[in-house]
Amino acid sequence: MQEPVFQQPPGQLPPLLIISSQDTFASRLQAVRAGAIGFFTKPVDLPLLERRLERGFNNLQGGPFRVLIVDDDAELTARYQLVLSNAGMLVDSVADPNNLLEKMHSFIPEVVLMDLNMPEYSGPELAQVIRLDDDWLRVPIVYLSAETNADRQMSALLKAGDDFITKPISDSALLTTVYARAQRARMVSDALARDSLTGLLKHADIKEQLEVEVERARRCKAPVSVAMIDIDHFKGVNDNYGHACGDNVIRALSNMLRQRLRKIDRLGRYGGEEFVAVLPGCSSEDAYQLLENIREAFNALQFSADGHQFNCSFSAGISACEADSWADEELLERADRALYRAKQSGRNRLCLDAGDAGDAGDAGDAS
Repeated sequence: MQEPVFQQPPGQLPPLLIISSQDTFASRLQAVRAGAIGFFTKPVDLPLLERRLERGFNNLQGGPFRVLIVDDDAELTARYQLVLSNAGMLVDSVADPNNLLEKMHSFIPEVVLMDLNMPEYSGPELAQVIRLDDDWLRVPIVYLSAETNADRQMSALLKAGDDFITKPISDSALLTTVYARAQRARMVSDALARDSLTGLLKHADIKEQLEVEVERARRCKAPVSVAMIDIDHFKGVNDNYGHACGDNVIRALSNMLRQRLRKIDRLGRYGGEEFVAVLPGCSSEDAYQLLENIREAFNALQFSADGHQFNCSFSAGISACEADSWADEELLERADRALYRAKQSGRNRLCLDAGDAGDAGDAGDAS
């Protein structure tokens, strides 16, 4: 079943970015009043501009917000779930707190609505249990309660919460609070997860996405492939042409990967000049062909520095999970071993993991 997409508030316009020759408080305030989501001064940092524009469109076109309700009142939970679901959000619930952590890991919420008082447990206690896991520090927790005493509300918020909605809750108040918190959480999470040079996911976040996609592949009994990609002789680029030129090469490959991979694929900068691509629904052969086309296109790119023209290449190792017998860590390790073989056999080529069918991996010319 297709997931619903949250409808943006009526009249919401496309993302507005302001480019100005002046960088003053007054000009930034004027940009905010015009509805801008980004402010850039000349000369414009184009990669930064691209990332901010992409983030703006992702907020408009992103999937539904994921909301988890933790409440033992079945009737109220059903009402909240109906209101939020009708607004296009994806909603799940937990009545027994003993199942809370399992649900957090399987559902991966962007907002948690937490009842303040439940039999044997309090909302702040459960919120602190959630906060013990660093994976959930970015997820806002909104308390639901009939408590009106300001001191008690503040005490609950100081322990682990982010917001407080007093019962009885109107549908509009519920929607406004959840939407604002979810939107902000998604923007902050995306910003923190992105590498500053390339705009790709950072090391820890691409590993988290791999875990999510492997779990999804197991549930759907579908393949998933992982590629570890490394720019060949990158130290020589830095030594011969300077680190600024090396950064341009890294940006060029990251942009090409982002443009040529599918929307459902996940891409991260694993460290230095190394990247990881997670390809859901892709067999090892399909992943090989996809990346082989990108390898050939990257080879054709021409870079320049101080009047000198040069080309770069990359090597990649590919592993695939086409049954439920591999863990996500093993997929990375197998892809890394395949990358090592590609490097050892001459670079500028792809190698499939030895455990995958055949080895189409001696393509490309040595560099």
